[in-house]
Amino acid sequence: MLVRGRQEVNKRLDLARYRLGIGFGRVEQACFSTSNGARFFSSPEDTPTLIAEMRKRFPLEAEQVIDRARRICKHEFDLLGYERLDYGKKVDWHLDAVHGKQAPRKPWHQVRYLDYEEVGDSKIIWELNRHQHLVTLAKAYRLTGEEKFSQELFSQWFDWQSENPYPIGINWASSLEVGFRTIAWLRMWNLLAGVDLVPLNFPDALRRSLAVSGCHIERYLSTYFSPNTHLLGEGVALFFLGTLRPDLARSRRWQTMGWEIVLRAAQQQVRPDGMHFEQSTYYHVYALDFFIHARILAAMNGLPIPSDLDRTIEKMLEFLASLAQAAIPPRLGDDDGGRLFEPQRNRAKHLFDPLATGAVLFKRADFKALVGDAREETLWLLGLQGMAEFDVLSCGQIPPQSTAFKDCGIYVMADSALTKTQLVIDAGPQGSLSAGHGHADALSIHFAADGRELLADPGTYCYVADDNSRDAFRGTAAHNTLQVDGADQSQPRGPFAWEAKVDTQVESWIVGKNFELFQGAHTGYARLPQPVVHRRWVFHLKSNFWLIRDVVVGEGEHSFELSWHLSPGLVVHRKSSDCFLSEEDGKSRFALLTNEGSSWVSDLGEGWCSPVYGKKEPALAIHFRRRSVVPSELCSVLLPVSETTPELGRLLSSNDPADPSISAYTYQRCSETHRMIFAESSKSWRLGRMESDARFVYFLFDDQDRARHIVMCEGSFLVFDKRPVFTGERCVSSREWSDQSTKQVTFVDAPDKFSVPGAESESHLRNRND
Repeated sequence: MLVRGRQEVNKRLDLARYRLGIGFGRVEQACFSTSNGARFFSSPEDTPTLIAEMRKRFPLEAEQVIDRARRICKHEFDLLGYERLDYGKKVDWHLDAVHGKQAPRKPWHQVRYLDYEEVGDSKIIWELNRHQHLVTLAKAYRLTGEEKFSQELFSQWFDWQSENPYPIGINWASSLEVGFRTIAWLRMWNLLAGVDLVPLNFPDALRRSLAVSGCHIERYLSTYFSPNTHLLGEGVALFFLGTLRPDLARSRRWQTMGWEIVLRAAQQQVRPDGMHFEQSTYYHVYALDFFIHARILAAMNGLPIPSDLDRTIEKMLEFLASLAQAAIPPRLGDDDGGRLFEPQRNRAKHLFDPLATGAVLFKRADFKALVGDAREETLWLLGLQGMAEFDVLSCGQIPPQSTAFKDCGIYVMADSALTKTQLVIDAGPQGSLSAGHGHADALSIHFAADGRELLADPGTYCYVADDNSRDAFRGTAAHNTLQVDGADQSQPRGPFAWEAKVDTQVESWIVGKNFELFQGAHTGYARLPQPVVHRRWVFHLKSNFWLIRDVVVGEGEHSFELSWHLSPGLVVHRKSSDCFLSEEDGKSRFALLTNEGSSWVSDLGEGWCSPVYGKKEPALAIHFRRRSVVPSELCSVLLPVSETTPELGRLLSSNDPADPSISAYTYQRCSETHRMIFAESSKSWRLGRMESDARFVYFLFDDQDRARHIVMCEGSFLVFDKRPVFTGERCVSSREWSDQSTKQVTFVDAPDKFSVPGAESESHLRNRND
């Protein structure tokens, strides 16, 4: 109340000063120091060398900078996913050029920036007013020496000052946006410092504008409004400003305040396993950029770097690396569309970028192996020395690793035997606070193989619109999970909130030598008049396939829809009602099979996928629908394939009608028979010739009916044909036997006692007909 009360008073005082014609910059920019010992990432003297290295090492990026700068001179801008937006002869800094709406020029705190009818999409307006394109003009001038770029830069900068007097207009309505603009001005000035073409009045004008911006950010920090990346970005801006401009009266205060915000955010906004607490891949990288840039600037200026900060940054990088082992990271949650260093690098493939700088900071060859080549950002952050250190890091092949990030609920099943594949399960909280950037995607799956995204997350597309696009893209039906009665797992409440957040519980995560098993459930449909629970099992047999079992239990009769959304560019061949094969450019990618005779109706549908904020592309989706009483379930097999794959196989259900708590599936492919049994409880059960109290059992038989591989999870014993396979005195997480290994069994929890088949019983397992 104290903070917000002070902010309300300041809003009215600022407006009164504006109306009385009292300036804002004179007091705030008074000098206490005329010396500037501060150091940016690079000094102005280093700029020619770095520009030469950019031409040499990143020629494509250099050409792209020059091309964009030429279009900027014509007032054509690429903003978020919108390209070549024409702002005419004179730039209107208050215009959403996509929707043709102009924000009103009234005091910033009176502008309803989330009201589409009043301002259009404020993100489009703000993206232009971040002034990152002025950095592009400055860089183009240094690359070419063409004066038109510097002239356009200063012309636009002075025009902006006259069209955005403080505190009037939407461009003061978000302190984060003011922070982005402040950092862009500092970068721009560092590139142009010492250039003869700088107007004589520009340095003083810049100093006054920086002072006003700093005061605004300090007064209107998002401490109790959006204490996430908003507050972090504002802290980074204050830290940059206070560090790099000691000629401003409040610089020391801003440096201290900004650095404290950064350190506090590293403790509060990052989960112990390394993911940012907003549960969004894009916002994770967004925050990671803020942390890395602030950390490097602090080190450049002699500030001690807490070991906790470095460990947090490294864990964030490790999380990102885990999501990027087989292809681009899945875009879980919202996609903001903005970036700190280069706004054009805002596609999913650019989310790798921090790994290049992280490889140098933490001497991590595994990060380099994933990212491949260096990035231009690393050059400007760490200079030639950083590039040299990147080059000497070894770059061997790092085998994919399956990982459980239990705090954020992200589970990664990775494989590399045939080709690099990766399945990611989202079983975490919907997001922090109001979950404003989370989606209704509990238990959704993302699948990638051999560098290609196959089953995709839909992205975001937009935050506000005149249709239902915001809710459609973040809704359950847009994700690779199950929808009940056409409802979302959570009901939206405005563009950045939900009526109630889903509670997702991970019930099992078991990793064996040759398999992984996941089981999770969520409460998203507990609010229905007849509540139900969706439970999803995922069994990964390494070097082979993924089996996904979706079960709905609860009360009543319901309509179910299970959707699988393909990445744009993939086509699907329907082999049968239970089998689909995806292809790209004539090359097979993966097969999806469901259990035959399931009574679920399948069809191919048209959907959308948003590769970046503001852009959407058509993409196919495979749907399975059914209306029935609960319990109801569908089992699916996901299989990476190629032209040499001999056959796709068949998935059959073989349940025992006498015991509905047991579900059994047989996947027959080539000469192998895979048998999987699921139990709803830990009581003893019998199915055919098997008896156990395990929650999950897997058998592999060859064409001679010999057992080749056995897995038991969450049980104490397993009997086959009245012969003991595994026995023990208490329940353990898993036991595993394979004829490819010794007679020793791989398990997670150490048993009290176990009986492993000897020579006689092993022979019995290999030939059930003896």
